Amino acid sequence: MKKNPAKVAIVALAAAAVSLTLVSSSSSAATTLYISSDLPKQGGSADQSASTNKAIRLLLKQMNNKAGKFTIKFREYDNSTAAKGSWDDAQCAKNAQAHVAARDEVAVMGTYNSGCAKIIVPILNQDPKGPMVMVSNANTNPGLTKTWGPGEPEKYYPTGKRNYFRVVTTDDNQGAAAAEYAKSLGVKKVYVLNDRQTYGQGVAQAFTTSAKKLGLTVLSDGVAGEGWDDKASNYEALFTKIKALTPDMVYVGGIFDLNGGQLVKDKVKYLGSNTAVKFMMPDGFTGYPDFLALPEAAGAYLSFTGLSIDQFPKGGVAEQFQDEYLLTYGEAPTSSFSVYGAAAAQVILDAISRSNGTRKDIFAKMATVNIPASKSVVGTALKFDKNGDIMSRDITILIVKDKTETFVKKITVK
Repeated sequence: MKKNPAKVAIVALAAAAVSLTLVSSSSSAATTLYISSDLPKQGGSADQSASTNKAIRLLLKQMNNKAGKFTIKFREYDNSTAAKGSWDDAQCAKNAQAHVAARDEVAVMGTYNSGCAKIIVPILNQDPKGPMVMVSNANTNPGLTKTWGPGEPEKYYPTGKRNYFRVVTTDDNQGAAAAEYAKSLGVKKVYVLNDRQTYGQGVAQAFTTSAKKLGLTVLSDGVAGEGWDDKASNYEALFTKIKALTPDMVYVGGIFDLNGGQLVKDKVKYLGSNTAVKFMMPDGFTGYPDFLALPEAAGAYLSFTGLSIDQFPKGGVAEQFQDEYLLTYGEAPTSSFSVYGAAAAQVILDAISRSNGTRKDIFAKMATVNIPASKSVVGTALKFDKNGDIMSRDITILIVKDKTETFVKKITVK
C-alpha cells in the first residue's frame, strides 16, 4: 500500500514533540503561562495577522495580563515563509512541534488557514500533557469538526479527544447563505472557481451544493467548480471560456493571497463590471486593503462567517473594545477576523482562569466555556457544541463600495 508522505511526516513530528515533553509532564503549572498565536505573518495576510496579534495584546492589557490566578504572556508564531508568501505545510508542522515542546505554553490561537490547522491539530492532539487546546478565529473548512472529506474529522483527533475549537461558523453554512443571497439577486446561472486549497475547495463545494438545491444552474464541472492557477500571469483564456457560457454570476472560493488580484482584474476585463456579471467571494477575500483598493473590486459581494465589525452591538464590551483598539493603535482593526482573534483568546483565557494551569485541565475546562454576549468582544455569545463549533451561525453579506466592505445583510443559518 502506498504511504501518504504528508501523513507520515505529521506522525513523525508528533512523535518527536511527544519525546521532548515527556520529561516535563506535571500535574500543576507555573504561575506565569504563555498563550500563542499561529498566523501567516508574511505575504498577503501579513496586515490581517498583525492586526489580530494587536487585538490579542489589547485584550491581555485590558485583563491586566491575568487569567484567574495566572499571569499571562503572549508569543507569536509565523506559519508562512517569504518564499511562498503564504502559509506553508512544513512551517505549520514545525510550529506544531514547537508549541508542544514549549514547556511554558498552554494553548494556541490559530490558525488563519484551514489547511494549516489540519496539519497542526493532530500533533497538538497527541501532546502527552494535554491534549493542547487550539482555538481558531478564521478556519471555516467543515472537515475540521464535521463529516466532510474522507476520514474527517476523526483523523485529526488520534486520541479521540476534541482539542480544536473555532469562534466563526463553517463553510457549509457560508456556502448555503451565499447561494441563498445569490438567488435573491436574481442569479440563475453561476460559474464556480476555487483556489485548489483546502479552504477554497471546501467553500466552493458548499456553495455549489447549495446553489443546485436552490435550483440555480451551475455551469462549472466538478463538486467544487474549476480550480484556478495561482501562478498564471493572466486569466484571459479562463474568462473567455466562461463568457461564452453567459453566467449571471461568478463565485470564487478561495483566498486573495493566491493571485486573487489578477483574477479580479481579469474578471472585469473579460466579463464586464460586477453589475453586468455579478461577482461573489467568501471571507477569504475580506480584510485585504489591496483587494479593496482595486477599481475592479467595486460592486463585488463578499460573505463573512460571523458579524462584520460595524454590526457588533453598540454600547457594550464589543464597541468599547473597538474604541480602545483605535485609541491604542491609531487605526481600526484591519478586518473582523482581527477582533475574532481576540474572541478566540478570550475563550482560552476563560478556560485558563478556571483551571489549575495545566494543558490537560485547560482542555477539560473548554467544555464549559460560556461567555455571554454582554461580555464578548464580538458581541455574540461564545459557546461551543460537542464538535468544537461555535453555536452562533451568523453570516454577513457585504458589498465593496467606495473601497470599503459595506454591510448588506445578515443571514442566520438554521
